[in-house]
Amino acid sequence: MDEIVFRTLAEHRRALDKGEYSSAELLACYLDRIAQIDPQIGAFLTLNTDSARELAKLSDLRRKNGERVSILDGIPFGVKDNLCTRGIRTTCASRMLEHYVPPYDATVVSQMYAQGGVLLGKLNMDEFGMGSSTEHSALGVTRNPHDQTRVPGGSSGGPAAAVAAGEVPFALASDTGGSVRQPAAFCGVLGLKPTYGVLSRYGLVAFASSLDCVGVMTRSAEDCALVFSALLGKDSHDATSIEHGGLGSWSQIQLSGVRLGVSDTDFGSMEARQTVETVRSKLSQWGMATAMASLPLPEQALAAYYVISSAEASSNLSRFDGVRFGHRSTQAANLTQMYDNSRFEGLGDEVKRRILFGTYVLSVGNRDAFYLRACYVREKIKREMQKVFENCDVLLLPTAPTTAFSFGEKHSPSQMYASDLCTVYANLSGFPALSVPVGKDQHGLPRAVQLIAPPMREDLLLRVAKALEEDRK
Repeated sequence: MDEIVFRTLAEHRRALDKGEYSSAELLACYLDRIAQIDPQIGAFLTLNTDSARELAKLSDLRRKNGERVSILDGIPFGVKDNLCTRGIRTTCASRMLEHYVPPYDATVVSQMYAQGGVLLGKLNMDEFGMGSSTEHSALGVTRNPHDQTRVPGGSSGGPAAAVAAGEVPFALASDTGGSVRQPAAFCGVLGLKPTYGVLSRYGLVAFASSLDCVGVMTRSAEDCALVFSALLGKDSHDATSIEHGGLGSWSQIQLSGVRLGVSDTDFGSMEARQTVETVRSKLSQWGMATAMASLPLPEQALAAYYVISSAEASSNLSRFDGVRFGHRSTQAANLTQMYDNSRFEGLGDEVKRRILFGTYVLSVGNRDAFYLRACYVREKIKREMQKVFENCDVLLLPTAPTTAFSFGEKHSPSQMYASDLCTVYANLSGFPALSVPVGKDQHGLPRAVQLIAPPMREDLLLRVAKALEEDRK
């Protein structure tokens, strides 16, 4: 079983087409793996077992009749629990939505169904996407498969752990300030945050709408390209959705002559800097021209991100008031108490902290000093990032300041927020970024680097990732 569940999507596709195993048998392998390992890892919040079996049977019937709908037909996948799934509870890992069952699917989930994908279930996360370790889930703990005393990262810790542990071959997640890339780095898988708007956000429970992106987690660059390509397409339900020309012959891009910019900003540990230098040396040997590049406003970027994201969260989460859906307190004598108690009981400490902070920076007397200034910093970062790419084609920097840290190690919110120091640039600018695993450290923990490219150049990110992947084999 272990040999099968750790295969890539391309390997599954070939095996299914040859009849080595059926989609139903493949699903059974993953369900057995989940039963074996998930009690220790804790990646899943909800399993979709019965429906998944029906979807697998339908896929086998299509294949038998020569009607395979796509290269992903019959392959299981998982979804972060802030993407709506019709008839399957969507909790955002919060008591507020613990029993919420959406009446519709997120667009990216509908696209996966149209491709013949088999949804295995919903995966754990930091509550409403607010966190960098999945320690802020109200519904359970997720552990890093490489060392269960350490966090899987966040907020997409469940998807990253599930892919790394062989519980799913790929997963869909969301990235607001690094929520796909940082846990991908901690768990040793690939994590893609695409250009803002190229994947639909319809059905993604909003955290910070101007920053949120749907992302992809896989174990190989080819798998990432297959899933990303399947999700492309402008969506009339999402006003921010834009067209993408596709990846083309991404795997044939010649690296010789591609200009690599290496960040000269000090992002943390000596080990992170050494990892970047090792990767830079390899890419240089393969013909990439390298030069130092300066990221704009390194002392302001993280602060601007948290001001903007918290302000948008304050607005977006105001809908969770106990009236229309979600948790409603029974301990209230009047309407005002019902509002207060429902939110007090239903929301966790980190979510409350960010709502309070966001409300503060939007309040009269503070809006100009904090929120508008953060928006100005964001626009300046975007302009300066465009200038950076006048002199390079791909930017190389760490994904996170450290490898996976232990549970309880980050004692204060500011320490936890610093985990996003390397990743917020891609969200503030809207540029695509990819976390790529590049081996392990002396403790057996995954090491990773982050690649950023200009808008719509996911193909270049994946080509560099493929070269690094082949070097590890």
